[in-house]
Formats: sequence, structure tokens, C-alpha cells
Amino acid sequence: MAYRPLYSRDVFAEMDRLQREMLQAFDISPSIRGLARGGFPAVNVGSTAKSIELYTFAPGIDPATLDVQIEKGVLTIAGDRKRDAVPEKANVHIDERFSGRFRRVVTLPDDVDPGAVEARYRDGVLHISIARMEAAQPRRITIQ
Repeated sequence: MAYRPLYSRDVFAEMDRLQREMLQAFDISPSIRGLARGGFPAVNVGSTAKSIELYTFAPGIDPATLDVQIEKGVLTIAGDRKRDAVPEKANVHIDERFSGRFRRVVTLPDDVDPGAVEARYRDGVLHISIARMEAAQPRRITIQ
């Protein structure tokens, strides 16, 4: 009798695929606070004394279709990525590129200025810079 595994060799890839399908089916936006990885688009968030800097990696998306909003201290990045065209008679063996609607949400600190936001899209990267309020920035106090 030959040994036969009870599970497929790639059970973790299958579980990842099922999780992606569930998130897509229920339109759940994963948190970007480090708990959920693999969301689309990938987002890096950092801060300086003068601003909050977000880098959203969304190659192949028309920047005119992106929707960026700030409301009540929450930044939302939303859009739609079209499925890549595949010839009609082609056999697809691996399809890892995300397509469909997406939305990422970032809770911002209280000291940001929603009126001072810059967003630039270049080479597939959306860079959003949100200035901190002048009163919240560190300053040197002279001693008299």
C-alpha cells in the first residue's frame, strides 16, 4: 500500500484563497494596523513631526478612478481594478493578481489637518501626505 497524504500539499495556499474569497464576498476591509496582511492595495504608513505619510502600492490602476477621502479622522482609499484580459481559449493555471473593488481605511491621529492633504500617483504608487496642525508640531521655546 502506497502512502497518500490526507491533505493536499498546498493546504495553506488553499486556505489563503478561501480567506480572500470570503473577504471579497462580504466586502470586509481588513485593518492595516499590522493584523491583516495581504490586503489590496498594500499600504505603508509613517509619520514625521510635520506630517503623516502614506504610500499605497496600486500598479495598473488609472489614478482618475481612485477615490481618496478624509472624514472625521478617517482616511479612505477606494477604487476598482479591472480584470486583465485573457485570450478566450487560454488555460489559466495561476491567477494571483487582484481584481475588483477595493477599499482601505486608515484611522488618523487627532493632530492632522484635513485641509492640508496632497496626493500624487506615480509609477503605480499613490503617495498621500497629510500635514499635522501647526499647534501640534514641536517647537523650540527660547528662555529669557
